[in-house]
This record gives sequence, structure tokens and C-alpha cells, in this order.
Amino acid sequence: MPGQGFEFLGYRFEAGRRLVRKTSLTTLKDKVRTKTRRSRGDSLQCIIADLNPTLRGWFAYFKHATPAVFGYLDGFVRRRLRAVLRKQEKRPGIGRCKADHQRWPNAFFANQGLFTLKTAWLEARQPR
Repeated sequence: MPGQGFEFLGYRFEAGRRLVRKTSLTTLKDKVRTKTRRSRGDSLQCIIADLNPTLRGWFAYFKHATPAVFGYLDGFVRRRLRAVLRKQEKRPGIGRCKADHQRWPNAFFANQGLFTLKTAWLEARQPR
């Protein structure tokens, strides 16, 4: 039954599932926002190098959560990075249009070395 769960150590346990607590999600998103400000002025490699340790640490703690959150957060991070790239090209907008996704596809960020939570989750669930 919804609403019958409890929160403990950053997780929300409800109906037999282990979810990430809302405050834990907003904390991570705020950290990503501060590291990916459009006016930061650093190169994409520098921003990704700054972002990766945060994403790796967050994933190391929350890797047992329901996997739907990982794809959502990956999209959030890439959208922020597309907005930075738009700004560097002196174009307005926040990186949500289809043309931006075609100009900088997900594979582009993977080639740049961005840590993706979904890929890490898929690798973590494989037997050794």
C-alpha cells in the first residue's frame, strides 16, 4: 500500500522495494547543478572530471536502489552538459531540443568519459 513505507539512511523502503529518498535525490541534483552551471567557463573534459567522482560515490552507495532512477539521473546530467555546450557555442537555451540530442548524442558523452549510472548498474548486476 503506498505511503506505508519508511525512510532509513537515504533509502525509502516501501512495498518490498528499495527506493532513493527524495531528499537524497535533490541533494545529488543540486550538486550536479552547481558543477554544471552554464556560466562555469571550463572545458567539457574538466566539467566531466569534476562530476565523475560525485556520480561514482553516489552510485556506490545507492546501487541497490530500484534501477529506474539511474536512467532518469543520467538523462538529467546529460541535459545539463548539453546546456553547457550550447552556452559555449553562444546559443541560447537549456539543451532540451532534438537537434541538441542529435548533435551531442549519449555516446558522445560516453566517449568523453562521463560516468553513467545505468551502465554501472548493468555491469554491477553481472556475475563475476
